[in-house]
Amino acid sequence: MAPLPNLPSDPDDDPEAYAGLPAEAAADRARGHGWTDVRALPPGAVITMEYRAGRLNFEVRDGIVERCWKG
Repeated sequence: MAPLPNLPSDPDDDPEAYAGLPAEAAADRARGHGWTDVRALPPGAVITMEYRAGRLNFEVRDGIVERCWKG
């Protein structure tokens, strides 16, 4: 059996800590904590459900992060 590939992993970070932050400050903080891909989305945006390790998603309304999730 072949060994498992070295898949990227998510940083050890709590996505809930980003709620309430200004979007730009949240993105800077996320990159500083090791997230390789930071995505800001408007509320209700239609997105794919693919999971990408190292990506952090922000739902942003009026420049403030309302919700945050991995992938």
